[in-house]
Amino acid sequence: MSNLYTPINELKPIGEDIWIVDGEIIRFYGAPFTTRMTIIRLENGDLFCHSPIALTQGLKEQVEKLGTVKHLVSPNWIHYAYIPEWVEAFEDTIAWASPKVRERAKQYKVEISFDRDLQDKADILWENEIDQLIARGSKVHQEAVFFHKKSKTLILTDLIENFESEKIPFWFRILGKFAGIIDPDGKAPIDMRYTFFGNHKELRKAVEQMINWQPEKIIIAHGRWFEKDAVQELKRAFRWCM
Repeated sequence: MSNLYTPINELKPIGEDIWIVDGEIIRFYGAPFTTRMTIIRLENGDLFCHSPIALTQGLKEQVEKLGTVKHLVSPNWIHYAYIPEWVEAFEDTIAWASPKVRERAKQYKVEISFDRDLQDKADILWENEIDQLIARGSKVHQEAVFFHKKSKTLILTDLIENFESEKIPFWFRILGKFAGIIDPDGKAPIDMRYTFFGNHKELRKAVEQMINWQPEKIIIAHGRWFEKDAVQELKRAFRWCM
């Protein structure tokens, strides 16, 4: 029984001009986390690469056939480590910083240089095709959220985690159940939820906007993503702050 979302390091189309790529497992504070990135091809042929995973030669060759790698997006302060690999591999890219990611990289001595900062609204370079907001309210975690209009796909990172029990070790199942991140009721982990204490109002505004976008699918970075019933999944996963 594989704990990976095979095949890994291969483009998987999930709609028109949007793909996911599942990668290898990484260790985060000792726990095994699967990795997943999202790639959107803009109308001008530029590629919007959300939370890039480790870059293999095979993946590089596949991506080059899609279009021009342009936007390398760190959606939150934790997801950034592989952006330097992509900057090195492709010319004329723009590395986009999320809130607090520079401080995190400096703390862990990761050499990375960001070109621009994500804002609360979509940049002019993709605003006609991708909506955007930054989910705020946490003392620690701020996350850029994206909505691909053409495919009606919402792209989250860690605001929902949804680990499948059969894909993780027994000890992690126990911790994951306590944290509230086990499929089919995955949500933000409990430690992250605590950081919103006393300020649910700000996050609630972001969730309401996500619902108003009326997504059909939700991509997440860790665990089983949601191929249907996106609005219902949002209401379920964020019931703790609504």
